[in-house]
Amino acid sequence: MTQRQFKLPDVGEGLTEGEILQWMVAVGDTVTVNQPLCEVETAKAAVELPSPWAGTVVELLHEAGTMVDVGAPIITIDTGGAGGGGTGGAAPAAEPVDEGAAAGEEPAAGLIGGAAPGGRTAVLVGYGPRTTEARRRPRRSGAAAAARATALPGADYGSGGTDRPSLPSDDGPPLLATAPDMRSKPVRHGGLEVGRQAEAAARREDAAPGRGSAPGRRGPRPLAKPPVRKYAKDLGVDLTTVSGTGTDGCITRADVDAAVAARSDGSAAAQAPVAATAGEQRIPVKGVRKATAAAMVASAFTAPHVTEFLAVDVTRMMKLRTRLAARPELAGVKVSPLLFVAKAVLLAARRHPVVNSSWDEAAQEIVVHGQVNLGIAAATPRGLIVPNIKDAGRLTLAELAGALAELTETSRAGRTAPEDMAGGTLTITNVGVFGVDTGTPILNPGESAILAFGAVREMPWVHKGTVRPRQVTQLALSFDHRIVDGELGSRFLADVGAMLHDPGAALAF
Repeated sequence: MTQRQFKLPDVGEGLTEGEILQWMVAVGDTVTVNQPLCEVETAKAAVELPSPWAGTVVELLHEAGTMVDVGAPIITIDTGGAGGGGTGGAAPAAEPVDEGAAAGEEPAAGLIGGAAPGGRTAVLVGYGPRTTEARRRPRRSGAAAAARATALPGADYGSGGTDRPSLPSDDGPPLLATAPDMRSKPVRHGGLEVGRQAEAAARREDAAPGRGSAPGRRGPRPLAKPPVRKYAKDLGVDLTTVSGTGTDGCITRADVDAAVAARSDGSAAAQAPVAATAGEQRIPVKGVRKATAAAMVASAFTAPHVTEFLAVDVTRMMKLRTRLAARPELAGVKVSPLLFVAKAVLLAARRHPVVNSSWDEAAQEIVVHGQVNLGIAAATPRGLIVPNIKDAGRLTLAELAGALAELTETSRAGRTAPEDMAGGTLTITNVGVFGVDTGTPILNPGESAILAFGAVREMPWVHKGTVRPRQVTQLALSFDHRIVDGELGSRFLADVGAMLHDPGAALAF
């Protein structure tokens, strides 16, 4: 008998702890390589941790809801002998190895032991080399991946926050697909089509008397989208007690509201949210909220902020937006005002490269970045995050529009990967979507500038000597005065404003 302890890996960039949201296995369960063991929320993402070995669960070392330090053991698995069988059997207990990387293949971001660009630790979500097609495919939620599996025989079953390859690799063994309840043995491609109906049936079976009551287990994971999960968590509703009325039993906000109403009138067990007194709610500060708070305090009291403002007549830009949206090159993508702002910022950064810099305190140097990793501040159910588009300056307008759309979709669905939030160099915050004119944004830590883009409003404006109604927006640029002086910040902001006022000015950049 060989017992191995799986330790909580660094699933982000330099993270020190994570919260075990739920266990997907229980003591005595037989697990297979890549089978999800638990869901962990860190300061940057919620991810599922797959098993590096095949074997039997001996002990769950922490209960759900516990904060665990990176490197601490979380589960003990009896592999039944040397290696424990399966793809991950050869991996040592403390440091599972990416076999694809050992064989000289490209390590895929999201594999144990793999490295993201720039030497960052990759997210722990699976094993094996990813094909080019798999790397390009956008992440899908669990429901979307299951639905895709129904139409594509042999497709891998996935869950929100992970990016498992769904197509067999041409240069490796067939990939494995996990069965609906995530605890059965895996099957090879072509052996099983996993659909949402199968998952719902498995969940109903697990919900039968006598099932899902093992110590440490919360039962089968209910179907619900990330925003609904966050909504239920804030209200103190356990989703395993809620019956879903959506497609294939998916839990909706209305179902959560119904559970709250039933609880309040005494027809269900009381599960009040964490509160000290009546009318007062206390929300634990952890995960994304905790990381954001620490980062903003560090940024505000480390970098000397200066904010400058500019009102811009963007009437021409809005007219151009209408014309471009009708062009075939931009068919199928959203041509938004934010797209023009992003393009203007990228062009202005090319003209004023020092704005795209970082302050290296240890070396006492200013690091001017060779590419713009453009961050877009996004409000999500888990809190404020700033994912970024890597090397955004190389993208065409259509490609940039597509990248913005994908970033927005994954952020709202809660599926942004940690590597997508690392390495940002310059940020835009679009407060205009909330009807706000402008603000004084705080720098994303490690960056030297952030631009706030306000709402576009029809306002009286002097145009050609006459007061006329024009489309006007407010820009606000905050910058680190250690790196960017007043002249450079003013020139950068003026260039962005000039291109938004007259998009044709971009031809001169």
